[in-house]
Amino acid sequence: MKMSFRWYGPDDPVKIEYIRQIPNMKAIVTAVYDVPVGNVWSNDSILKLKKTVEDAGLDFEVIESVPVHEDIKLGAGLRDKYIENYKENIRRLGKAGIKVICYNFMPVFDWTRTQLDKVAADGSTSLVFYKEQIEKMSPLGGELSLPGWDSSYKKEDLKDLFEKYSKLTEEDLWENLKYFLSEIIPVAEEAGVKMAIHPDDPPYGIFGLPRIITNEENIDRFLKLVDSEYNGLTLCTGSLGCASSNDIPKMVEKYAALKRIHFMHIRNVKNYDDGSFEETAHYSECGSLDMAAVVKALVKHNFDGYIRPDHGRMIWGEKGKPGYGLYDRALGAAYINGLWEGISSCLEV
Repeated sequence: MKMSFRWYGPDDPVKIEYIRQIPNMKAIVTAVYDVPVGNVWSNDSILKLKKTVEDAGLDFEVIESVPVHEDIKLGAGLRDKYIENYKENIRRLGKAGIKVICYNFMPVFDWTRTQLDKVAADGSTSLVFYKEQIEKMSPLGGELSLPGWDSSYKKEDLKDLFEKYSKLTEEDLWENLKYFLSEIIPVAEEAGVKMAIHPDDPPYGIFGLPRIITNEENIDRFLKLVDSEYNGLTLCTGSLGCASSNDIPKMVEKYAALKRIHFMHIRNVKNYDDGSFEETAHYSECGSLDMAAVVKALVKHNFDGYIRPDHGRMIWGEKGKPGYGLYDRALGAAYINGLWEGISSCLEV
């Protein structure tokens, strides 16, 4: 495996030189963030980012993410234009040495939480999703402000998008995803770039919007849409794991054996009976997921893709981008490294 760390560029409060100091840290996961969704990234921007990462002594091999324009998800009139732009981004990133592109196909929202700074008993803060809170929120009413999407759309744009998605069924979304994949995967194969879809987060419908990358059955269907090793997964244990019906170690075992996991996001969550969840420290006993079983499945199948410690808590007084501080994610990387080394040694005996 290759340990990696998400970094939001020169404006990230986390300094790239600190990331390098994490033991076994090999690569930076990043993107070009100043280009509107759907547009082509300039070669200059890509190469500048590559130089910054490599000058810091880390590899530039994973992009998270190249966002998919809503017209593609909706199957709207300009989707072919945006798909052509997406293809060009794949080509340019491939030439720059990128091996994996993480993306998602979630309508409107990226990952959704109801609170970004819930204080735990130990004084740390983390991201949480409480059903009682979400049921009282309206994305069109202005009281919902969450990372990943809220800076991308004005209130009037959201209203328009919701109107369009109100006419779209899950089957429509499946058809639009198949159309997209049939266009981009041949380009990805030529460019040597593996596409890795991120599951919906959380993996069930919110605000009446369709969601489809949610469970084992749907992931099986997804992989068959275009049956290519370049059509694979970013398997996020926290995103899929916040639905208690998903057996995460089983899913990791299955898709690692099939060689369709190109990128792993590893984190823990504590689930509640009503569907609410809290993000926790990576250590298994802190949440509802068996991290050791997840790593064991990867080791067993000689996983040689990329891993990153996903969302972390804010600890030790750190201030920064919610979920993306340095300290707790560094602890997460150390924990994953320890599990990997220990399990590998046991399996070799």
